[in-house]
Amino acid sequence: MRLRNLWMAMALAVSLPSVAAVTVKEVGGWFESGYVTFEKLSTASTYAVYYKSTTGDYLKLDSELVRDYGTYGRADVLGITAGTYQFKIVPIDAAGNELTADITETATFEAKAHDRTGFAHHNYSGIGAYQDNGQLKPDAQVIYVTGKTAKTVTATLNGTTFTGLQAIFAAANGKYGNRPLCVRIVGTIKEADMDGFDSSEEGLQIKGRGSYEEMNITLEGVGNDATIHGFGFLIRNVKSLELRNFAIMNCWDDAVSIDTDNSHCWIHHLDLFYGSAGSAADQAKGDGTVDMKGDSQYLTISYNHFWDSGKSSLCGMKSESGPNYITYHHNWFDHSDSRHPRVRTMSVHVYNNYFDGVAKYGVGATTGASVFVESNYFRNCSKPMMISQQGSDIAGDPKGTFSGENGGIIKSYANVFAEKGSSFRYVTYQQNSTEFDAYEATTRDEQVPASVVAKKGGGKYDNFDTSSTLMYACTPDAAADVPSIVTGQYGAGRMQHGDFQWTFNNATDDADYSVNSALKSAVVGYTSSLVGIFGSTGGGDPVDPTDPDPDPENPDPSEPDPASGYACWFTSAGASNSFYSVTGNVSNSKGTVNWAGKDHTYCLKMESSTSVSFTLTAPMRLTLVFGPTETPSIKVDGTKKTDKGVSTYSEANVAVYELAAGAHQLTKADTRNLFYIDLEGESSAIQRVDASAVDANAPIYDLTGRIVRNPGRGIYIQAGRKIVIE
Repeated sequence: MRLRNLWMAMALAVSLPSVAAVTVKEVGGWFESGYVTFEKLSTASTYAVYYKSTTGDYLKLDSELVRDYGTYGRADVLGITAGTYQFKIVPIDAAGNELTADITETATFEAKAHDRTGFAHHNYSGIGAYQDNGQLKPDAQVIYVTGKTAKTVTATLNGTTFTGLQAIFAAANGKYGNRPLCVRIVGTIKEADMDGFDSSEEGLQIKGRGSYEEMNITLEGVGNDATIHGFGFLIRNVKSLELRNFAIMNCWDDAVSIDTDNSHCWIHHLDLFYGSAGSAADQAKGDGTVDMKGDSQYLTISYNHFWDSGKSSLCGMKSESGPNYITYHHNWFDHSDSRHPRVRTMSVHVYNNYFDGVAKYGVGATTGASVFVESNYFRNCSKPMMISQQGSDIAGDPKGTFSGENGGIIKSYANVFAEKGSSFRYVTYQQNSTEFDAYEATTRDEQVPASVVAKKGGGKYDNFDTSSTLMYACTPDAAADVPSIVTGQYGAGRMQHGDFQWTFNNATDDADYSVNSALKSAVVGYTSSLVGIFGSTGGGDPVDPTDPDPDPENPDPSEPDPASGYACWFTSAGASNSFYSVTGNVSNSKGTVNWAGKDHTYCLKMESSTSVSFTLTAPMRLTLVFGPTETPSIKVDGTKKTDKGVSTYSEANVAVYELAAGAHQLTKADTRNLFYIDLEGESSAIQRVDASAVDANAPIYDLTGRIVRNPGRGIYIQAGRKIVIE
């Protein structure tokens, strides 16, 4: 059995005894980042942590980067250039005083540069929110999100503020500019923590307005325990996106689906675990892990750890018009089964990957694909490479693994095949020019002759890898060194290989492609040891001493959801606010409504079975926003209302009704589509003022987010407060 902590033998991290009261446990570097762990002081309530290069001055870390893990503290620095650095830890007492006698400086640590080789960076620099030197772009906006704040986190895009993680990504679609946005995950974000999902198949959607929309987004984890638990990602129409340093567990369909017209996306240093079981026999471990299709191009999938994936990576469908160039390098396919990748139509470079006990097959080429498989290490992989409808694909089974599709061509060079079992099979073109699995090149720049064609379909290799204009510069590591590199400190997966530990049994797991029930249970039941950000609780949600609810685990049902107030909109997952009890169907084909500074594309269809129920403890004012071309029509407590109530809004589709304290229900009157619900009153911090009391020098906004220069009577927002001008 292989020890999962092999990397520790190579670690540069240093454990230090300290004469100061703050004792450093460990300090170490990683890619353009570093970390320190330390023992907590009984006299300190929080800590400030600083970092500096060997030639610079100390700079203070953001408070969200300094976290409490119960028995110890931890701080991480992100976005630094390659070089040598050190930390300074400053304990602070409950009165806010620095405990100067207990300040500790650490030993130095080395940060290395990320490996930006691959098609994502080919003739393109600065993917996501970062520059190629490892620093944030000068105008980048950074936001931190935890499980407690995923519904309430805000980002301001071109002057408009958006609330909730999915809402922020929906708004960052190019409509509000393309200012770089860096979203940092602290701890675990679960499905129930989210403000909603715009993809009913995958979960969180990142989508541009049109094809290849430059969005400049980085989503990254902080430290070694950042985790997405219970959903995945759908990427559409996006240019310049980076996902790095977090885990995805128990996704719905795919962990990451790069679907339709994406380019220059970099997916790296992720830990990828089981997804939810699908209905088909080959979906027991989830439908897919990292899939790309729909003319997605110039992508790099690197340094990811695939944990016993069933179908690791689909690369291309049948509709691509091409050319589409993809790179896979330094990934750890750890006892995964197949599709490493399975390539249709695309031109793909697969190099320096560790195929570690692969049960079914390694790389597969179909439908005219050209795949250069170079300097990989295949350990106990029975069929390292296959071409559809020939060679090993149909050996013993005329139907083949690829369901009868036309073949592609694989060029193979300098790969290592180790621990070959009795079922090992690899046939080169030189051995059999008809039933071959790959053309074995003698040099990496050798061109595959035009006479080498797929048995079914007659596809040829396009020799993309030997073109000086199409191909990036690349010096692969020796294949024999790949296992130690990929499993080492600067290898695949999250920083320090993450906080989830597991040891496979090669004797049984190498050839077993069923679900590992013990691993599945551990993934489903995973919890982080993170207590929170120092000075906060629950992974970063600040303690509010004025909170009237003494039992946050069992809130008063008459009070609003504390994460989102009374405002409620709709996503593929349903209503955004649990204060309202909603029964009915949602749709995203009824148009778009812009309200409260946000575009809403999902609505609740008012049908005979639809019901929205809630209870008020005091009189409040109900605002309903219907479809973009609809007039109000709804039953409020059984009474049909087709007027605008007391609304002063000019929009014809907005109604405002006064409600008394007590239970209320909204049901169908006529066919309508409800996009937005809100309640306002004294209990939701509305202030009623005379017009003369309004600050004339401060901007006043209506609830749609538009500035009102000369407001009349109505409800507005000024300086973060809701006001009624009378």
